[in-house]
Amino acid sequence: MRERLTITLKKDILDALDAQIDGDRLRNRSHAIEYYLSKSLGQRALKVLILAGGRPVDLGSSHGGKVPKAMVKIAGKPLLEHTLKRLKAEKFNDIVISVGEGGEAIADYFKDGQTLGIKIHYIQQKQGTRGTAQALMQAKDFLTGEFLLLYGDVLCEIDYGDLLEFHRRQKSSVSTMALTSVDSPKMWGLAKLSGNKIISYEEKPKSSKTFSHLVNAGVYVMEPEIFKYIVPTGVKLESDVFPRLAEEGRLSGYPFESLWLDVSNSAAYKQAVREIKS
Repeated sequence: MRERLTITLKKDILDALDAQIDGDRLRNRSHAIEYYLSKSLGQRALKVLILAGGRPVDLGSSHGGKVPKAMVKIAGKPLLEHTLKRLKAEKFNDIVISVGEGGEAIADYFKDGQTLGIKIHYIQQKQGTRGTAQALMQAKDFLTGEFLLLYGDVLCEIDYGDLLEFHRRQKSSVSTMALTSVDSPKMWGLAKLSGNKIISYEEKPKSSKTFSHLVNAGVYVMEPEIFKYIVPTGVKLESDVFPRLAEEGRLSGYPFESLWLDVSNSAAYKQAVREIKS
């Protein structure tokens, strides 16, 4: 619900505001004022789900031995800590972390999130949980409205608030997927984009049918309707949900250009380390 009000602004502020209005990202003065106020004041109401399960990785004694992927150290701190601090900076304070094997290391380190100024709730994935779709389904009761979904083994410098606003403009989309461009996309899911819509999605294809360098960045905005697309036998969002959404025209793509690191496996981790050093 919105309330009507009248405000008075200095001309230079109004001119600067008008310069940001493009008819799409910011539709008019009212939308622009609401957008910038929401970025500056208070916490955002929607929840953030971080999937931090999966098997721990053994990166050798110099990197902490066998640890959950989200706890791999980047620039001296766990990857997940960088993500949580970025969320906090953008007023996303209500976090749900889904943990699996070795998840106690995450809970012991971050506890309830108070030291970071956020609120963390943990979900222990059921024994035998396989894949992102099953892990997401287990968190259904905690997600009553639209939500951010992040993969715990990914670190990126993305404007989560802008991603959210972009998604809200895609009226028919069940989900918006953040997309990044890589030189060698064979390790990730490929997306073919037409306008703002992903019209084809292939997960790590051996022989790609999609000529694209845009890959799934592991960051999404999702509507509660996503749960209707997860069947009991579904395991991975990447293979069991996203291709169907793309076919139905209900998956949007948000390309961004900034730091993106993936530590989902040893090869990806080594590549991430090379990028940090370069």
